[in-house]
This record gives sequence, structure tokens and C-alpha cells, in this order.
Amino acid sequence: MSPFTGSAAPTSPWHHLRVDRADGVATVTLARPDKLNALTFGAYADLRDLLAELSRERSVRALVLAGEGRGFCSGGDVDEIIGATLSMDTAQLLDFNRMTGQVVRAVRECPFPVVAAVHGVAAGAGAVLALAADFRVADPTSRFVFLFTRVGLSGGDMGAAYLLPRVVGLGHATRLLMLGEPVRAPEAERIGLISELTDEGRADEAAHRLARRLADGPALAYAQTKALLTAELDMPLAASVELDASTQALLMNGEDYAEFHKAFKEKRPPKWQGR
Repeated sequence: MSPFTGSAAPTSPWHHLRVDRADGVATVTLARPDKLNALTFGAYADLRDLLAELSRERSVRALVLAGEGRGFCSGGDVDEIIGATLSMDTAQLLDFNRMTGQVVRAVRECPFPVVAAVHGVAAGAGAVLALAADFRVADPTSRFVFLFTRVGLSGGDMGAAYLLPRVVGLGHATRLLMLGEPVRAPEAERIGLISELTDEGRADEAAHRLARRLADGPALAYAQTKALLTAELDMPLAASVELDASTQALLMNGEDYAEFHKAFKEKRPPKWQGR
């Protein structure tokens, strides 16, 4: 993401999300607890634009995506989105569906790790948002439901048919996207959908602990690792190893690489600068 901006000032406040920052960690909270944090058109647009702004300003080194109240996110709001889309024409529907995909791309392409803190339900678009994150930290109440076919739509929504097989394998992904059945925390951990399973009520705490560790680490190395993981999903081996070589050569000219060597010689922890 380019750091260069035009004339527009940074957005403040965000009307459809709660955004908090602390020493390089941003916490983005879906805050409609009375609606199980169901997404609206505005929430999608805010997520898309917020991630772009945070990527450009380069002050965020890790991000936690969380949900307020009883669950993470129940998906698109039945009245405000599903009801509204019934009266849209094809061009409007294409604009909306492209926007939801842009949110997932923004999560995958932002230059900092994203940690989803999941409790309760993560359904539909909520499940895909968690899937798009780099880490999914979840407690035992969590359940993931890719319910698109249950409302008469394709299970391949918002990039789910691209991402899910790469996380859990084609067999599990086929079952989850076609049948739309809930996957509860024990099974989600078993098939690799959950990165870390916490005690009940501790997902937010554990997600912030992981985000703090990431924010205190070598940010540029993490950014490049994330970029390579995404880019190399569809590359042949020859192209992948060449891209790896180019990336490592650039990082070997960086300050963090030299700092590691200096710290090793001085028998102290490195002071990472993200450069």
C-alpha cells in the first residue's frame, strides 16, 4: 500500500466502527451488540476505507478485529442489506459485492498482521472476515458458519472459495461452503480454522497479547512475510523462490537485520525499528 496521499484528510470519527489505538496496535470493534454486530453498507465501506488509511499512515504495526457483546459478527444485516438488495438492479448489486470483496482484499493486503478475536457466532460475512485475518484467536463459545448457500447464494462469497481451501483444505472447505453447517470451536481448531483456542471469555485478551507481540517485533519482516504468503498462493515454485530471494536481499540491506547481528554480539534483545 502506497504511503502517498492526496488532498483528503484522515477520517475522524468512524461512524460504523469503534477504533482505538495504543502504541502501534489498533483495535477495530464491530459495535452493534444488539444486532450481533451485523454489518451494514456503512460498516463495509468503513472497514474498506479504514484499512486503506491505516496502511498508508504506517503507524499501526498490528490490528485486532473484535466484536462487542455476545458474538463476533452475525454477517450482513437481514433488513439493512439483504432486504435492500432485493430492490437493487444488477449494476448496484455488482457494486455492493465488489465492495465486500474489497474489504477482504484490504485485510489480506494491509502491511500489518490482523488478529481476529472471535467469540460466539462468526457467520456469513463475519466468518469470512475472520478467515481473511492472519490469525484467528477464539474461545470455546465460537462457531463459524459460512451460511451463504442457506440463503440461496453461492458459498464462494467475498473470496471464501479462494481462502478457505487454503486454510482447511478442499474437502473441509467444500463441506463448510456447500452445507453451511456451524463449525464449533473444537472442530475449528482441529481442522486449522482457529490459530489459538483460549479459555472462555479470554479471546480478546489473547488476541491483544498476540498483537502486542507482533507490534513489538520486526514489522517490516512481518509485512513482507504476509505479502509473500498471499502472493505465492498461486505462484509456481520457480517464481516463488525468485520472489523470496529478491525480498531477502532487500531485507538484508535493512536496519533490523543489522540490529539483530549487533544485538546478538552484545548479548541483548534486538531493538526492532521496522526498517
